Amino acid sequence: MKHLQVAVGIIRNGDKDIFLAQRPASSHMANMWEFPGGKIEPGESAEEALKRELLEETGIEVTQATAIGSADHTYEDLRVTLNFFLVEGWEGEPWGREGQPQRWVAQGALVAEEFPPANHALVARLIAGEL
Repeated sequence: MKHLQVAVGIIRNGDKDIFLAQRPASSHMANMWEFPGGKIEPGESAEEALKRELLEETGIEVTQATAIGSADHTYEDLRVTLNFFLVEGWEGEPWGREGQPQRWVAQGALVAEEFPPANHALVARLIAGEL
């Protein structure tokens, strides 16, 4: 079974709104909402991957990111380990550089069911104000 290591950025502004992107219709877990990020390449640290992926996907230069844990999830055809970072410092304004729909959502208004299952525990922690 394929195992992906993924760096994930929870981009949160001073109002505690969180930037979300929608997964493409052609992708695994199509049309669900997600925190931007992507695959960690060989020889790359999780933080390096986070900075590269967020620049590619959202156009921001990360200046402050804090590791806040990980989640391991096995789907029918894929095992994924998500490495989560709380991103509260960046340059630029995030937007969907790859044409994906995006939106800002108040942290307490997140809905776990709108995310892939591997994100549910983290979304619950965000909603509860633990992060």
